[in-house]
Amino acid sequence: MKRILVLCTGNRCRSQMAHGILQSLDPQLAVHSAGIRPASEVHPLGVKVMEEIGIDISSHYPKSVDQYIGESWDYVITVCGGANESCPVFSGKVGKRLHIGFDDPDAFQGTDEELLAEFRRVRDEIRREMQKFYLVEVKGLRLPKCSCCGGKS
Repeated sequence: MKRILVLCTGNRCRSQMAHGILQSLDPQLAVHSAGIRPASEVHPLGVKVMEEIGIDISSHYPKSVDQYIGESWDYVITVCGGANESCPVFSGKVGKRLHIGFDDPDAFQGTDEELLAEFRRVRDEIRREMQKFYLVEVKGLRLPKCSCCGGKS
């Protein structure tokens, strides 16, 4: 069983969505998420947009990275610049540390409708990148080269 820790600054939006998506891809994964400075709650719009794709994160709550420092992880993934820059040193073994950054939907300014659209956009980007991570890193598959740019699709 692979152990994955997803880190963000507040463990309020992006890390919670990535956590839910990764767990939905493979229930055999041990996925956890945490924050450098945890917020008081998971963002309600994060819960809502995840529910729209059939993933329930309503029971999730922000946790501090401090509780995971001594544990061993196959992957530690930072999903925001703040967590990447402030990522603590783990006393447990870390197989691979990756940064897969996303915009903070909670920082977006706009109407309620525009804010919901931004949460959906970020959720969809997180879903694409976490699926790619899962296939390449966890399952060891090679993705086909993109015909337009030669990069991985």
